[in-house]
Amino acid sequence: MSRGRAASRPARLCFENVVQRFRLIRERPDTLREVFTRVFRHSSHYHDFEALKGVSFEIVDGEMVGIVGRNGSGKSTTLKIIAGVYRPTSGVVTVSGKVAALIELGAGFHPDLTGRENIVLNGLLMGLSKREIRAREERILNFAELGEFIDSPIKQYSSGMILRLGFSIAMEVDPDILLIDEILAVGDVAFQQKCLARIDDFRRRKTIVYVSHSATSVRQLCDRALLLHEGVLLADGPPDEVLAAYGEILHQPVGAT
Repeated sequence: MSRGRAASRPARLCFENVVQRFRLIRERPDTLREVFTRVFRHSSHYHDFEALKGVSFEIVDGEMVGIVGRNGSGKSTTLKIIAGVYRPTSGVVTVSGKVAALIELGAGFHPDLTGRENIVLNGLLMGLSKREIRAREERILNFAELGEFIDSPIKQYSSGMILRLGFSIAMEVDPDILLIDEILAVGDVAFQQKCLARIDDFRRRKTIVYVSHSATSVRQLCDRALLLHEGVLLADGPPDEVLAAYGEILHQPVGAT
């Protein structure tokens, strides 16, 4: 499939033949006898799993790229490598600019701190000064619409409330690259639409990598799409073409190639 890429714009991030390998435990030995049996038989109780297998792509400044694929295809692993959560086993990853990630609900939040205190904590973690955080706080509060709950501990929040706060903070720290995983599906419909409208405005100025199972939102928002399948990049191009290829995979039995 042809590769859609905006010309004459600098690259914000680049993957070159990236492999991400994890060591998975098959089965833990229950007894000392099992331990000695495995040692003497030289049998291992783990195996290596490659979540990404030589993936290469480039995303340029101001581009919004959707990543689609079945569960376990390597989508979230890709985002976590960009965010710096994982260091790839091999290959080269180049990221230029400040990154804000909405990958997992509650990531970066301290459960015992209030929502207001977590705004400060997250802002500091993303490189803002306390003065910069205070200047943005009112806009964060207005967008999140948490009312009196903003002064309650995060551990008392619902998943939807955590999404509201996390998204509001991420948009206000003004990152160069915004990473969004499937978490938008957690919020209520009205807030989802509010988020999508904000993303639509944000994407005109910044770079966004968006993981979603929603073909509609990928088609509506993204300039380009990537299709991952069992750790391999199968397609890279216009959303309609990539989503058509994804639809064919969805009709295949799991594990079919």
